[in-house]
Amino acid sequence: MRVTAVESRPAGIVGTSQSPSHRPFGARARAFVALTKPRIIELLLITTVPVMFLAQQGVPDLGLVLLTCVGGYLSAGGANALNMYLDRDIDALMDRTSQRPLVTGMVSPRECLAFGITLAVVSTLLFGLTVNWLSAWLSLGALLFYVVVYTMILKRRTAQNIVWGGIAGCMPVLIGWSAVTNSMSWAPVVLFLVIFFWTPPHYWPLSMKVKEDYARVGVPMLPVIAGNKVVAKQIVLYSWVMVAVSLLLTPLGYTGWFYTAVALAAGGWWLWEAHALLNRAKAEVTGGKLKEMRLFHWSITYVSLLFVAVAVDPFLR
Repeated sequence: MRVTAVESRPAGIVGTSQSPSHRPFGARARAFVALTKPRIIELLLITTVPVMFLAQQGVPDLGLVLLTCVGGYLSAGGANALNMYLDRDIDALMDRTSQRPLVTGMVSPRECLAFGITLAVVSTLLFGLTVNWLSAWLSLGALLFYVVVYTMILKRRTAQNIVWGGIAGCMPVLIGWSAVTNSMSWAPVVLFLVIFFWTPPHYWPLSMKVKEDYARVGVPMLPVIAGNKVVAKQIVLYSWVMVAVSLLLTPLGYTGWFYTAVALAAGGWWLWEAHALLNRAKAEVTGGKLKEMRLFHWSITYVSLLFVAVAVDPFLR
């Protein structure tokens, strides 16, 4: 199902500010950093570093950790910059993205494109030459998947956009493992699946909050094309699968009692919040009383706690 925009705003918003070359250097520098979406990358690194501890079953080489984090930041930053380049038309029409550098004119589209491509090339070479080429190809694959499959193909065409597009956000766990071992194993695959099933119930509550923004620009996020009850049911379904998958690491022999305890406690609280959201949706609660952002904020805490447990568990076995 394709959603059409229900409202438009005056054309010519993008780039209407004065020439980027006339902007102060500091403001321009901050704008280029903003292109990388650093707050999102923080979350990616939270899922990368702990997996390196798990792969090492202890403290990995700290130089390797640093190189992996820098390479991961540059790669994800390049993907985010290219995403902003491709989405600059709808970013100008959405309230939540109206201050992005391309919309304000702080960075020109050509600069953004060159910046994104440069980061993609540099990150791939950095991984390949200083970490290993398996990590390099995984990193490049994640970048291309996010830019081409999610941004260019899925985002504006299907309500399943965030489900399959979220695969790019799952790749850091594979990269973290491969950086240490130069190989794959079932442990990173399990954690890959945890993030895969985590992404929709993490993002859909936010989409519920800003669904008018997405409707305005014709992006068919699930909350745009379905009612709150349907969305909440999907959130509960994905949440149960996510928690179940998170518990597979211990029977497979990769983690012990500490990780299991954290996964059970954090997962139990997640399910409580998910079912509470479903109950409010069934009662046809709307507006601020729906409290959909409670689950969104908890989802960030959940993944942080789970991956801290991944890093700590090897020391307690």
